[in-house]
Amino acid sequence: MKSDLVSKPPKAKTSMPPAVHLQTIGPEEAGQRLDNYLLRWAKGVPKSHVYRIIRSGEVRVNKKRAEPTTRLIEGDVVRVPPVRIAEPAQMAAVNTAQTKSRAHGYSDKMPILFEDEALLIVDKPSGLAVHGGSGIALGVIETLRITRPELKFLELVHRLDRDTSGVLLLAKKRSALVELHRQIREGQTDKRYYLLAHGEIEQGTQVMQLKYPLHKYLLANGERRVRVDPEGLPSHTALRVIKTMKRDDVAITLAEAQLKTGRTHQIRVHLQKLGHAILGDDKYGFEDLDKVIKSKRLYLHAHLAGFTHPRTGEKMRIESPLPSEFAAMMKSFEQQ
Repeated sequence: MKSDLVSKPPKAKTSMPPAVHLQTIGPEEAGQRLDNYLLRWAKGVPKSHVYRIIRSGEVRVNKKRAEPTTRLIEGDVVRVPPVRIAEPAQMAAVNTAQTKSRAHGYSDKMPILFEDEALLIVDKPSGLAVHGGSGIALGVIETLRITRPELKFLELVHRLDRDTSGVLLLAKKRSALVELHRQIREGQTDKRYYLLAHGEIEQGTQVMQLKYPLHKYLLANGERRVRVDPEGLPSHTALRVIKTMKRDDVAITLAEAQLKTGRTHQIRVHLQKLGHAILGDDKYGFEDLDKVIKSKRLYLHAHLAGFTHPRTGEKMRIESPLPSEFAAMMKSFEQQ
């Protein structure tokens, strides 16, 4: 048996079997969320699996359980259970000619609103996820890493839902990422959205302060959802009605929502709770009414981001114009 093995040509070198990894966080990784750190480190591992091992307690930070949102600091020791990392050949498949072509197609539809040595700010189209995973090969971050290979560091500062369009911030330096995350945590940023909602929202002269506690949960198929729940986390949206429009017996409202907190699906759930779901919302919306008015997308657009530049200290105000789909929908209604 042994002689048979010796007589055969040597096999190509294979990867070592998966083993427990202990990763010490250095200055370049400090400031990241645990989930973002693992998604970048464990390339080729499905996103759903990464979240599963965090929530099950298999991932430990300094020998303790941690949440996906846990912020890592320099010197932390992260224990990662055995996972099979993609081989270089597998990762190379990401950059096939077909994938590169698709990435350039996405990039052409994603105008750059601002760029310097520290920041890249793009106008994300509706329908493009901010990152791949769960059956999505390419998101904004993968697209930009392929089309902008000269950028040695590029990370999302925040996220937008796949069907939400508008201003999206990315950092080209670790220091810029850490500083912008600090501003977000301390409420020093200004994020505003335009939306079209079903019905006439009656506001009066005051801006509406929507403060509904939100709780995240999973459907049987693993999809994430959010509901208003007294035991949920506090959330706050300031809503300003701009105008209402009517067509026959159907009405819609154009409004601006300013985020005071940044919970998952916050604006969408707040408008649902208010009784005026956002047009085209396939998770929290009014399907029958969407069919009547022929909603083409989720009518939620991040039109403004205000923050302090992480390097220069300059007050920044980045804006994105109202998408053509909004203008077309409003044109089909008569202004009251």
